[in-house]
Amino acid sequence: MSERLNKYLAFHLGISRREADTLIEKGSVMVNGESAILGGRIEEGQAVTVNGKTITEKQAYTYIALNKPIGYVSSRKQQGDNPTLYSLLPQKYHTLKPVGRLDKDSSGLLLLTDDGDFAYQMTHPKFYKVKTYNITLDTALQPLHQQMISDYGVQLEDGPSKLSLERQDDSRLNWVVTMHEGRNRQIRRTFAALGYVVTKLHRTSFGPYSLHSLKPGEFETVQVVR
Repeated sequence: MSERLNKYLAFHLGISRREADTLIEKGSVMVNGESAILGGRIEEGQAVTVNGKTITEKQAYTYIALNKPIGYVSSRKQQGDNPTLYSLLPQKYHTLKPVGRLDKDSSGLLLLTDDGDFAYQMTHPKFYKVKTYNITLDTALQPLHQQMISDYGVQLEDGPSKLSLERQDDSRLNWVVTMHEGRNRQIRRTFAALGYVVTKLHRTSFGPYSLHSLKPGEFETVQVVR
């Protein structure tokens, strides 16, 4: 039984097939001691190495949903006194990678996986994965600014930002934000461009996945929705 080499590498390394092809092009991949080629296939029992290290077989991908609390960073290395989200997870999940990011001051749904293709399909703008956030502002949002954000977009240094807004109450401080992009700190920067500070940012859903009843710091395995 044969299999596409880039698919095999993506599965065992937790990368996308595009990233696997890049490794092959760089000459980093060997199959039975010979340099691999793009589009190549492997047979069962063949030895595959990447940068001299033998690939360890695994049985299946892992997908988990975490309710990230405020104060945790979405990286493997601790930043100052701020712990990483991996301190909330058992050791067996420490090889998983976050699908997108939530900054230290943000909370809510964060997906982690070793499936690089899944991560790519969830984060690349062309796949249009909708994300929903509950946010709180430091001052009431003016109706004109609401219209600018929702209807016209706000110009940022990396391009225009357009968000869908829904009031949570009559204070005009608390909003539900819906978006499909995922630029760095995009929501915070959008409101900052108009003079507001986002004092709370909590993600409740990402594509077909939601927090459900997960409490801060809790996680659960999830089934992939194709």
